[in-house]
Amino acid sequence: MDSELDRIAEKLEKQVWEQFSETVFDHAKNPRNFGVIKGEDGHATVTGQCGDKIQIWLKLSNDLISEISFWTNGCGTSIASGSMVTELAKGKSVDKALQITPLDVLKALGGLPEEDVHCAFLAVNTLHEAIKNCLEAGKDGK
Repeated sequence: MDSELDRIAEKLEKQVWEQFSETVFDHAKNPRNFGVIKGEDGHATVTGQCGDKIQIWLKLSNDLISEISFWTNGCGTSIASGSMVTELAKGKSVDKALQITPLDVLKALGGLPEEDVHCAFLAVNTLHEAIKNCLEAGKDGK
């Protein structure tokens, strides 16, 4: 009986993930920059319309994002979006990172189903809030 349930569960999981690109699947299963940075220069927590929460921590060095990480209590697309936004921001200047848009995250992920697009917005909003937190605290990495 268990093997039949396992086969059904595996088939359902495969059907769910077929609507996502390999990039989304990879970032959801193997998130980059996941976890907390101690002694961060900026941090933000934003809760999305679906109830998922993303947190982003960052450190600046010479106005560049030298370290960045995230955590989420959300679904696979929240994980993938948080992972991708940190990859897009790492090494960029504060000004360039503030120019990252949800469309940039969506393009880098190879798209998301319509019902999951809000996860890209959540990740970008959290990044921008973490940068604002940094700047408001007067920590510009210089």
